[in-house]
Amino acid sequence: MNFEQLISNITPDIHASLKKAVELRKWPDGRLLTSEQLTLCMEAVISYEHRFIDEKDRVGYINKGSKSDGDVCDDTSDGGDQETPLKWT
Repeated sequence: MNFEQLISNITPDIHASLKKAVELRKWPDGRLLTSEQLTLCMEAVISYEHRFIDEKDRVGYINKGSKSDGDVCDDTSDGGDQETPLKWT
């Protein structure tokens, strides 16, 4: 079975279990994930979500808004790619 077939066979329950394992860095039985297992689980979660989950519901989704909203995170209308400091409140 190749990676594509493996991803196609993941169910929503398996996806949730893999996400939980990555979040906690351990399997449901308490054993820690190795770095290789963590990498493979993250790859599987990302690939599954890319194929079957709406963009706004994916892990790590950031709503950048739109120009019509007036609240744009990455507005570069000044013509430059200048970095702006992040302000923590």
